[in-house]
Amino acid sequence: MIRHSMIYNRLTAVAFAALLYTGAMAHLSGINVSNPDMVRDTDKMNVSMDITFDSLKVKSTGAVVIMPLIVNGADTLHLPTIGIYGRTSWYTSRRNDRMPLGGVDGDLLRYNKNLEPIHYSQTVDYADWMNGSELVVQQASYGCAGCDDGVAEVTDLARYKKVEYEPVLMYEAVVAGGVKTRELNGRAFVDFPVNLVEIFPEYRNNTVELAKIIATIDSVRNDEDITVNRITIKGYASPESPYSNNTRLAMGRTAALKKYVNTLYHFDDNFILTDFEPEDWEGLREFVESSNLEHRTEILALIDDTTLQPDPKEALIKKTYPEEYKFLLMTIYPALRHSDYTINYTIRSFTDPVEIREIIKTQPQKLSLDEFYVAIQGLEPGTDEYNQIFETAVRMYPDVPAANLNAANAAIQRGDYVSAERYLLRAGNTPRATYARGVLAGMTGDLKTAQRLIEQAVAEGLEVDQAVLDNIRAANM
Repeated sequence: MIRHSMIYNRLTAVAFAALLYTGAMAHLSGINVSNPDMVRDTDKMNVSMDITFDSLKVKSTGAVVIMPLIVNGADTLHLPTIGIYGRTSWYTSRRNDRMPLGGVDGDLLRYNKNLEPIHYSQTVDYADWMNGSELVVQQASYGCAGCDDGVAEVTDLARYKKVEYEPVLMYEAVVAGGVKTRELNGRAFVDFPVNLVEIFPEYRNNTVELAKIIATIDSVRNDEDITVNRITIKGYASPESPYSNNTRLAMGRTAALKKYVNTLYHFDDNFILTDFEPEDWEGLREFVESSNLEHRTEILALIDDTTLQPDPKEALIKKTYPEEYKFLLMTIYPALRHSDYTINYTIRSFTDPVEIREIIKTQPQKLSLDEFYVAIQGLEPGTDEYNQIFETAVRMYPDVPAANLNAANAAIQRGDYVSAERYLLRAGNTPRATYARGVLAGMTGDLKTAQRLIEQAVAEGLEVDQAVLDNIRAANM
């Protein structure tokens, strides 16, 4: 169910009931037990019931003992008992300071035909074994001193089962992202004969390098879902002087590459934009920075010296560190003669959930984050396909908080709490992210943290059903 900007999804959880049989009437011999109740308050358990004696008969020398118990399998807790004594047994126990018949350890009542109803209530320390326990009442009758006339019993008067935490996940609805503009970037090392600016496709490794550019263009140009907007080419030359000649080479070789591409595709003249860098000092610096050259620090200082023009700078490196310069010239400078290209394109929008789910399987990079959200429509929450959609979305958009939040919810849904915690680290600090952290805490057993975080999310403005708050509060009792 989608409501506002959220998806509500109730996880399947163990059904719970705090009280069963409340208000029921149970009959012993001459005694009626009504309104049995078992209520837990944090670390205490209260047991209560109403007892009437409408048809009870007790011999003058006898007694009836009512014995409440909390029972769960082999575990039993005896609660204080109630003894109703005939006239003779009452006075005998008083005069002789005897233990009452049946070992009564609670209230002692003298029998008469008009015994008033009593409200029984006892509070004991709660123990874990009481989860799932029942209230049992036994009635023992004694005819004379020490004589046991038998025991009657009523069971399951009330039952306590701890409220289980029942999480409700709240996914983040993602607003449509508008036009989907993308870029493909590449680098080609097209070789030119010394000092020439004309491209020879068969020269050295040019067949491979030119094919890389063509393959990149074709990968988007031949896709019916994509519109190519423009291509940008930027050419670079290496730093060996003179700078003026490198300017000519970088400009001319970039223009030659544009012409070569246009010959194949016949783009409009302004479709391919060009730029050039006469000498790639930045690329040279990156290599030296990562190298173990003997004079690495000194060469870097010269590269970074803004008071030196390119030609004097290059000459000083060559003169001061000739061996290292020779190494750079032979092994690194060729890599600084490159052409970087960028293909800017637009992908059409997708609105059909079924179509989007097919695209997710093969080309998820075509989708905006909101289109992943559209894809879950019609799917059953918690299914493998449902969860996989959010997993794929966060792989495509690893730095987007909403993608991480939804992936965390999906991980919680399938019981993968380790992944959920990892995603929540990148889910931001919105009220909904705080809420999700509370849900995760509850699912991993930290109910106090769960309640604190869920209530914090509400205080921060998140709309949460009252039933959700009631559930986590009751589970903490």
